[in-house]
Amino acid sequence: MSVGNAPADQARFATARERLVDEIERDVGRTSGYLGTNRLDPAVIRAMRRVPREQFVPPQLRPQAYLDRPLPIGLGQTISQPYIVAIMSHLAEVEAGDRVYELGTGSGYQAAVLGAMGVEVYSVEIVPELAERAAATLGRLGYDKVHVRAGDGYLGWPEAAPFDAVVVTAAHPEVPQPLVDQLEVGGRLVMPVGGTHEIQQLTVLTKRPNGSLERRQVLPVRFVPVTGSGARGRVPPGGPDP
Repeated sequence: MSVGNAPADQARFATARERLVDEIERDVGRTSGYLGTNRLDPAVIRAMRRVPREQFVPPQLRPQAYLDRPLPIGLGQTISQPYIVAIMSHLAEVEAGDRVYELGTGSGYQAAVLGAMGVEVYSVEIVPELAERAAATLGRLGYDKVHVRAGDGYLGWPEAAPFDAVVVTAAHPEVPQPLVDQLEVGGRLVMPVGGTHEIQQLTVLTKRPNGSLERRQVLPVRFVPVTGSGARGRVPPGGPDP
């Protein structure tokens, strides 16, 4: 894939990317008590080493692209911390050929990592300018299995359902019922659960045959809130805890 940089820039970014992924692997070991593992899925690691994060941040921030932290991408939004992107990709437990729904495209980086794992991604972004920008970046970089559209991500992408996994890159106090409905039995929904002004819990929810959810809290996190008409004034149950 061409990333549109001079060869020297490409080499510097590639070296920085390798260092970042090595750092993420060490951090996974340090947080294994939360995660329940000290190693990520090798497919996630390979994808993190391939996806050019510098292409998903504003040009003036590219020198900071391989710091393990979120960065602003404009319009009040951020690109997620790479460690969190890796963790969410791992927790989804997807394989090449699976279909994943993503609520909140943002920069497109999380979708690109999933796409680099061989997953077909359907991603919805509520901010039209971000959706357009992410789609253009993903298309330019050759992620042809990632589909992006602008809209209310809370409502999912019903015509592409069911999905093997759902990844939600924004927080909500409860699990959006439309996304549970569009998840395959046995599939995983990964999202930060909690309110806007509080520490949320990155949570994995596995759909049981009766439609209820097995729930596991993984890690304290902070995400921007889910927005849109679907999220306002509705508190879907998301199924009982075990």
